[in-house]
Amino acid sequence: MSDLLALRVELPPWIAGFRAALPACLETPEQRMEVAIDLSRQNVLAGSGGPFGALVVAEDSGEVVALGVNRVEPGSCSSAHAEIVALSMAQRLAADWNLGRHPAAPLQLVSSCEPCAMCLGAIPWSGVASVLCGATKADAEAAGFDEGDRPDEWMEKMAARGIRVHIGLMRAEAAAVLDLYARSGKTIYGPDSRVAGK
Repeated sequence: MSDLLALRVELPPWIAGFRAALPACLETPEQRMEVAIDLSRQNVLAGSGGPFGALVVAEDSGEVVALGVNRVEPGSCSSAHAEIVALSMAQRLAADWNLGRHPAAPLQLVSSCEPCAMCLGAIPWSGVASVLCGATKADAEAAGFDEGDRPDEWMEKMAARGIRVHIGLMRAEAAAVLDLYARSGKTIYGPDSRVAGK
Protein backbone atom coordinates (compact mmCIF):
# COMPACT_ATOMS: atom_id res chain seq x y z
CA MET A 1 0.00 0.00 0.00
CA SER A 2 2.85 2.42 0.78
CA ASP A 3 3.98 2.15 -2.86
CA LEU A 4 0.74 3.87 -3.81
CA LEU A 5 1.61 6.83 -1.59
CA ALA A 6 5.15 7.58 -2.73
CA LEU A 7 7.08 8.42 -5.86
CA ARG A 8 10.80 7.67 -5.84
CA VAL A 9 13.41 8.15 -8.51
CA GLU A 10 16.76 7.08 -7.14
CA LEU A 11 20.17 8.06 -8.41
CA PRO A 12 22.45 5.13 -9.32
CA PRO A 13 24.90 3.93 -6.64
CA TRP A 14 27.96 5.19 -8.51
CA ILE A 15 26.82 8.81 -8.08
CA ALA A 16 28.10 8.91 -4.47
CA GLY A 17 31.67 8.18 -5.51
CA PHE A 18 31.39 10.51 -8.49
CA ARG A 19 30.22 13.34 -6.23
CA ALA A 20 32.95 12.67 -3.67
CA ALA A 21 35.63 13.00 -6.35
CA LEU A 22 34.40 16.42 -7.54
CA PRO A 23 35.84 19.68 -6.27
CA ALA A 24 33.45 21.63 -4.06
CA CYS A 25 33.24 24.38 -6.68
CA LEU A 26 33.37 24.36 -10.49
CA GLU A 27 34.47 27.86 -11.37
CA THR A 28 34.32 27.91 -15.18
CA PRO A 29 31.53 27.01 -17.61
CA GLU A 30 33.84 24.44 -19.18
CA GLN A 31 34.45 22.71 -15.83
CA ARG A 32 30.71 22.57 -15.22
CA MET A 33 29.96 21.18 -18.67
CA GLU A 34 32.72 18.61 -18.37
CA VAL A 35 30.97 17.26 -15.27
CA ALA A 36 27.60 17.13 -17.05
CA ILE A 37 29.16 15.21 -19.94
CA ASP A 38 31.02 12.89 -17.56
CA LEU A 39 27.71 12.16 -15.81
CA SER A 40 26.05 11.31 -19.13
CA ARG A 41 28.94 9.07 -20.20
CA GLN A 42 29.13 7.23 -16.88
CA ASN A 43 25.37 6.65 -16.97
CA VAL A 44 25.76 4.92 -20.34
CA LEU A 45 28.83 2.91 -19.35
CA ALA A 46 27.23 1.78 -16.08
CA GLY A 47 23.98 0.86 -17.81
CA SER A 48 22.09 2.98 -15.32
CA GLY A 49 20.05 5.12 -17.71
CA GLY A 50 20.06 7.22 -20.84
CA PRO A 51 22.91 9.39 -22.19
CA PHE A 52 22.08 12.60 -20.37
CA GLY A 53 23.63 14.28 -17.33
CA ALA A 54 22.90 17.51 -15.49
CA LEU A 55 23.86 19.44 -12.40
CA VAL A 56 22.81 22.51 -10.49
CA VAL A 57 25.54 24.90 -9.39
CA ALA A 58 25.79 28.33 -7.83
CA GLU A 59 26.32 30.77 -10.69
CA ASP A 60 28.89 32.90 -8.93
CA SER A 61 30.99 30.45 -6.93
CA GLY A 62 30.39 27.26 -8.87
CA GLU A 63 29.37 25.44 -5.69
CA VAL A 64 27.88 22.09 -6.66
CA VAL A 65 24.32 21.91 -5.35
CA ALA A 66 22.98 18.71 -6.94
CA LEU A 67 23.65 16.13 -9.64
CA GLY A 68 21.27 14.29 -11.92
CA VAL A 69 21.28 11.66 -14.64
CA ASN A 70 18.58 10.22 -16.85
CA ARG A 71 16.65 7.51 -14.98
CA VAL A 72 13.69 6.96 -17.32
CA GLU A 73 14.06 3.20 -17.75
CA PRO A 74 15.43 2.24 -14.30
CA GLY A 75 12.76 4.33 -12.60
CA SER A 76 9.93 3.39 -15.00
CA CYS A 77 9.28 7.12 -15.14
CA SER A 78 9.09 9.05 -18.41
CA SER A 79 9.70 12.35 -16.62
CA ALA A 80 12.97 11.23 -14.98
CA HIS A 81 15.15 13.20 -17.37
CA ALA A 82 18.55 14.37 -16.13
CA GLU A 83 17.48 18.01 -15.83
CA ILE A 84 14.31 17.16 -13.91
CA VAL A 85 16.28 14.84 -11.60
CA ALA A 86 18.98 17.47 -10.93
CA LEU A 87 16.44 20.22 -10.27
CA SER A 88 14.35 17.93 -8.06
CA MET A 89 17.38 16.84 -6.05
CA ALA A 90 18.40 20.48 -5.53
CA GLN A 91 14.87 21.35 -4.41
CA ARG A 92 14.68 18.39 -2.07
CA LEU A 93 18.04 19.18 -0.49
CA ALA A 94 16.96 22.80 -0.04
CA ALA A 95 13.48 21.80 1.17
CA ASP A 96 12.15 24.48 -1.17
CA TRP A 97 10.62 24.15 -4.64
CA ASN A 98 11.88 27.65 -5.56
CA LEU A 99 15.63 27.53 -6.14
CA GLY A 100 15.62 31.30 -6.44
CA ARG A 101 15.45 31.26 -2.64
CA HIS A 102 18.42 28.90 -2.26
CA PRO A 103 21.20 30.30 -0.01
CA ALA A 104 23.68 30.00 -2.91
CA ALA A 105 21.34 31.61 -5.48
CA PRO A 106 21.43 32.58 -8.26
CA LEU A 107 21.69 28.99 -9.45
CA GLN A 108 22.52 27.58 -12.86
CA LEU A 109 21.29 24.38 -14.50
CA VAL A 110 24.03 22.70 -16.54
CA SER A 111 22.91 19.98 -18.94
CA SER A 112 24.79 17.76 -21.35
CA CYS A 113 22.03 18.46 -23.90
CA GLU A 114 19.50 21.16 -24.71
CA PRO A 115 16.20 20.67 -22.87
CA CYS A 116 13.44 18.66 -24.49
CA ALA A 117 9.93 20.06 -24.52
CA MET A 118 9.17 18.66 -21.05
CA CYS A 119 12.36 19.88 -19.38
CA LEU A 120 11.97 23.27 -21.03
CA GLY A 121 8.62 23.61 -19.30
CA ALA A 122 10.13 22.78 -15.91
CA ILE A 123 12.94 25.34 -16.03
CA PRO A 124 11.02 28.60 -15.46
CA TRP A 125 9.20 27.20 -12.42
CA SER A 126 12.37 25.83 -10.84
CA GLY A 127 13.86 29.20 -9.89
CA VAL A 128 17.21 28.83 -11.69
CA ALA A 129 18.68 31.98 -13.18
CA SER A 130 20.54 30.48 -16.13
CA VAL A 131 20.96 27.35 -18.24
CA LEU A 132 24.11 26.01 -19.85
CA CYS A 133 23.76 23.29 -22.52
CA GLY A 134 26.16 21.06 -24.44
CA ALA A 135 24.67 18.99 -27.26
CA THR A 136 21.76 20.38 -29.26
CA LYS A 137 18.23 19.21 -29.96
CA ALA A 138 19.46 18.22 -33.42
CA ASP A 139 22.19 16.05 -31.89
CA ALA A 140 19.68 14.25 -29.66
CA GLU A 141 17.31 13.72 -32.57
CA ALA A 142 20.17 12.43 -34.74
CA ALA A 143 20.69 9.76 -32.07
CA GLY A 144 17.02 8.85 -32.37
CA PHE A 145 15.46 10.63 -29.40
CA ASP A 146 12.12 12.42 -29.67
CA GLU A 147 12.67 15.85 -28.15
CA GLY A 148 9.08 16.99 -28.52
CA ASP A 149 7.69 20.22 -29.88
CA ARG A 150 9.58 23.27 -28.72
CA PRO A 151 9.11 26.85 -29.93
CA ASP A 152 11.92 28.09 -32.18
CA GLU A 153 12.27 31.20 -30.04
CA TRP A 154 12.58 29.29 -26.75
CA MET A 155 15.76 31.08 -25.71
CA GLU A 156 14.13 34.46 -26.23
CA LYS A 157 11.17 33.30 -24.16
CA MET A 158 13.56 32.25 -21.37
CA ALA A 159 15.33 35.60 -21.58
CA ALA A 160 11.98 37.37 -21.25
CA ARG A 161 11.58 35.52 -17.94
CA GLY A 162 15.06 36.61 -16.82
CA ILE A 163 16.69 33.24 -17.49
CA ARG A 164 19.92 33.38 -19.49
CA VAL A 165 20.67 30.45 -21.83
CA HIS A 166 23.93 29.42 -23.48
CA ILE A 167 23.97 26.44 -25.84
CA GLY A 168 26.64 24.48 -27.67
CA LEU A 169 29.38 24.51 -25.04
CA MET A 170 31.59 21.46 -25.69
CA ARG A 171 28.94 20.31 -28.15
CA ALA A 172 31.10 17.72 -29.92
CA GLU A 173 32.05 16.01 -26.66
CA ALA A 174 28.44 15.96 -25.46
CA ALA A 175 27.11 14.71 -28.81
CA ALA A 176 29.70 11.91 -28.80
CA VAL A 177 27.99 10.39 -25.75
CA LEU A 178 24.64 10.44 -27.54
CA ASP A 179 26.27 8.67 -30.48
CA LEU A 180 27.87 6.13 -28.13
CA TYR A 181 24.45 5.30 -26.72
CA ALA A 182 22.83 5.15 -30.16
CA ARG A 183 25.45 2.60 -31.27
CA SER A 184 25.09 0.54 -28.08
CA GLY A 185 21.88 -1.23 -29.05
CA LYS A 186 20.06 0.09 -25.98
CA THR A 187 16.49 1.37 -26.06
CA ILE A 188 15.79 4.75 -27.60
CA TYR A 189 12.78 5.57 -25.46
CA GLY A 190 9.92 7.80 -26.44
CA PRO A 191 6.34 7.50 -27.72
CA ASP A 192 7.54 4.91 -30.26
CA SER A 193 10.30 3.17 -28.27
CA ARG A 194 12.75 1.15 -30.29
CA VAL A 195 16.13 -0.44 -29.92
CA ALA A 196 18.93 1.80 -31.13
CA GLY A 197 20.05 1.05 -34.66
CA LYS A 198 16.87 -0.86 -35.59
